[in-house]
Amino acid sequence: MSDLNSRTQISFFQTLFCSAFAACLAEFCTIPLDTAKVRLQLQKKAEAGDGTGVPKYRGLLGTIKTIAREEGILALWKGIVPGLHRQCVYGGLRIGLYDPVKTFLVGSAFVGEIPLYHMILAALFTGALGIMVANPTDLVKVRLQAEGQLPSGVPRRYSGAMDAYLTIARQEGLGALWTGLGPNIARNAIINAAELASYDQVKRTILTIPGFTDNAFTHLVAGLGAGFFAVFVGSPVDVVKSRMMGDSTYKNTIDCFLKTLFNEGFLAFYKGFLPNFARVGAWNVVMFLTLEQVRYMSSFAMVIV
Repeated sequence: MSDLNSRTQISFFQTLFCSAFAACLAEFCTIPLDTAKVRLQLQKKAEAGDGTGVPKYRGLLGTIKTIAREEGILALWKGIVPGLHRQCVYGGLRIGLYDPVKTFLVGSAFVGEIPLYHMILAALFTGALGIMVANPTDLVKVRLQAEGQLPSGVPRRYSGAMDAYLTIARQEGLGALWTGLGPNIARNAIINAAELASYDQVKRTILTIPGFTDNAFTHLVAGLGAGFFAVFVGSPVDVVKSRMMGDSTYKNTIDCFLKTLFNEGFLAFYKGFLPNFARVGAWNVVMFLTLEQVRYMSSFAMVIV
């Protein structure tokens, strides 16, 4: 029996639906934090909002306040439409395929706890596969979130998500929708492995402690642990991915990595770490809590029917 689905057994298509629903809810609740993270990552070392040398965006709360004050509070939800598109596709695939891939790796006759390295391999594969399909949604989401970086008075490039898809394909070519695919595959495969495998492992460890049961508190702690590990491991590739998607001046992944490293130093790869952890930690808590409950309700409904 799988770890993520230890209490319930539901069909593959139910798992896809539950995964997509939980991912979309988590996305909607946490996208303001993601918008702040993207703005901090895109901000160059020498940039300043007023010509004084002081960065325009400073810290999680400061960035959120600046965006809300200058662009309106709804600007914090810029990119929510492609964000939901992304979670329907990527969230459904990476989580929905995770258990079947784990079973394939160990064999259907396997009995006992699945080894950690098999969980990591399964999550690496489903994360890479999911984002290969969902990359256009990720690109449009970052482009819309980065619109606030344009100087005042400069016309916005896109009127909305669908306009962004069409404009990018028309002006830059259909293949441009897969800009940043390399670092995005690396980022999402690594983060998916860190999230799903560490959630399984942390949850499994917690349940060995006397007094702990498979309940909401256990899911909350395991979700936070998965979020922290995912951000720590994936932050460098996340920064490169955001910069390549939000700034077309970089030639390729290596060019972006080297320019960031030599111009701003290694710590630039951890720009926005705290807002990133706040976002990913909250995202994982909401997603896993929702996923466990929706799966349980789906299984309960199957029993009643």
